[in-house]
Amino acid sequence: MANEKKIALREITEDTVRKITALEVAENQKGFVALNSISLSQALFSHNAWYRAIYADDTPVGFVMLHIDTDKAEYFLWRYMIDHRYQGKGYGYKAMELVIDYVRGLPEAGQLLTSYIPGTGDPSGFYLKLGFVETGEMEEEERVLALELQQ
Repeated sequence: MANEKKIALREITEDTVRKITALEVAENQKGFVALNSISLSQALFSHNAWYRAIYADDTPVGFVMLHIDTDKAEYFLWRYMIDHRYQGKGYGYKAMELVIDYVRGLPEAGQLLTSYIPGTGDPSGFYLKLGFVETGEMEEEERVLALELQQ
């Protein structure tokens, strides 16, 4: 389980980028999240992208990317993935708790938004377990979820 390994969010470096771009979700999840190489490419052209590799001890197991707009106090979970080999071990849940704690520390952070494409194998159950709720809004073909951060 995740409590056996230290879960951490680490910067991606020249030395680690290949390992991070090699991570992949399960075959039936590939329609729900972009490849990490695409996400990193998009991040290079976004002034609002914040991204980290997810590690279990010294093993890269996933990737997270946020869209952060502190001027508007808008925080959006843009990408989130755990490699298929490391799913079901609690790493994703623990890493998401770290992401949520990070966002809570940002200026005027009232909520964290995300979205997902509905379908068999979609991540909605994962997000609902973390406390996200359906907003009823759609962003193109994706359902929007919100997590209230005020305690």
